[in-house]
Amino acid sequence: MNTGMNLKILMKTARNVVLEINDNEVYETKKTYEIFVNGEYRCSTNRVITSIYGLWPDTDYQVQIRCDSVVLAEDVFHTDYEFVTLDVTKFGAKGDGIQDDTTYIQAAIMACPRDSRVYFPKGTYKVTSIFLKSDLRIEFAKDAMLSADTDRDHFPTFPGLIESFDEEEEYNLGTWEGNPLIMYSGIITGVNVENVIIYGQGIIEGNSSKDNWWFNEKVMRGAFRPRLFFINHCKNVILQGLLFRNSPAWTLHPYFSDNIGFYDVAVENPHNSPNTDGLDPESCQNVDIVGVRFTLGDDCIALKSGKIYMGRKHKRPSKNITIRQCLMENGHGAVTIGSEMAGGVNNVIVKDCIFRHTDRGLRIKTRRGRGKDAILDEIVFENIHMDNVMTPFVVNAFYFCDPDGRTEYVQSKEYHPVDERTPLIKHLAFRNITCKDCHVAAAYFYGLPEKKIEFIEMKNISVTYAKNPRKDVPAMMNGIEPCSKLGIYANNIEKMSIENVVIAGQDGEAMTLLNIDYVK
Repeated sequence: MNTGMNLKILMKTARNVVLEINDNEVYETKKTYEIFVNGEYRCSTNRVITSIYGLWPDTDYQVQIRCDSVVLAEDVFHTDYEFVTLDVTKFGAKGDGIQDDTTYIQAAIMACPRDSRVYFPKGTYKVTSIFLKSDLRIEFAKDAMLSADTDRDHFPTFPGLIESFDEEEEYNLGTWEGNPLIMYSGIITGVNVENVIIYGQGIIEGNSSKDNWWFNEKVMRGAFRPRLFFINHCKNVILQGLLFRNSPAWTLHPYFSDNIGFYDVAVENPHNSPNTDGLDPESCQNVDIVGVRFTLGDDCIALKSGKIYMGRKHKRPSKNITIRQCLMENGHGAVTIGSEMAGGVNNVIVKDCIFRHTDRGLRIKTRRGRGKDAILDEIVFENIHMDNVMTPFVVNAFYFCDPDGRTEYVQSKEYHPVDERTPLIKHLAFRNITCKDCHVAAAYFYGLPEKKIEFIEMKNISVTYAKNPRKDVPAMMNGIEPCSKLGIYANNIEKMSIENVVIAGQDGEAMTLLNIDYVK
């Protein structure tokens, strides 16, 4: 069958499957296709990443993609074995939005045997924190909602550091913006668990507002704000299909975890909600982010590895991260690296994504003081469509975060001696990217004079500007003025490769290249 379409099974459980319908489009397919399962019509879709629910365990299935009665692609799969289903309402949960269902849900989770399912039928389940265990599957039915309590006095707290008995080691549970600090446990929390899948058509509702978690957000009251989903030192964890919204702080926060997958998930937070990043893998490795939709007011995805204490002690980068077929809307940055990246970030590929109405597309934030282990390398963006992004590409080595962020040491553009506090940016590649209706600048790259960005590659890139562009600063650093329709500004780079880069409609020169050792 040679139809120009490729169908792939991305993941499956006993009850559902996630398909990738590749017709060479990004996020949305060229047409609306019909999906048939074992010869029967199941649903229609215009999404490249599409989920099917309501399957039976331990069963053979054939799936076909059709258009106008023509079979364009097909595949077969076998659903996983399932032993029993534990319905949370059989354990005392009411799902009425009034009773605190936390204890009853926790009972179902702890009683669930291997190869089984904890099931949430339709209803609103009020909870504080629920805790995961290993070898667990949780399914949320359509119209099932996990609804978070907003009274911080009802939440457990996670200490930042607990000293070992011999005073030689420490146990880290809580974290806030790159430091080991006390926090409230997440609405869904996992610590040292593995082999967990949480999936379905339900909603994880944080209920946050200016009346509770977002009030006076810069002040720690009791502990730092919880995440909607927080896992610490976990392995083989998958989230699929769910909608996460109105998070107290960062929405999805995997921390020091390996082999983590996010498939066909959605994250929604208001544009004015504080610190409500969508997905922040921190010191995580082997992460797949596929078919995820973000609409929020902070960074959609932020790759992190802690501030200098955690970077020096653990030297654990975030690495081997794939982001594809995602839609990112209305955030500060579509894909951000940093600024808490003292352990380094490397081997990241972002491809086949749409960035829409974000302040920046790629956003790298670092600064003096992140440390010598804060190395960024092999960061690749390709086949990206940007629409109404203020500044598509930003690399900022003078990010003015933290209490000392505006000091002379951090913000000086003069040469400083290289020491154990100096970060490094190595290889960045941007290929096959279209940016239409941008506002502020096509690209703004500013490295440290004492440790220049080693290599930036730009190939097959086009940038056009909005008819009535808004002025703003292209990067959060001292000493730059608001502007609009700036071309490419690059400063303090060892080597740049620029091939078939077209900037149309800028004010002034298309490229301003300063302190570049070699340009190809």
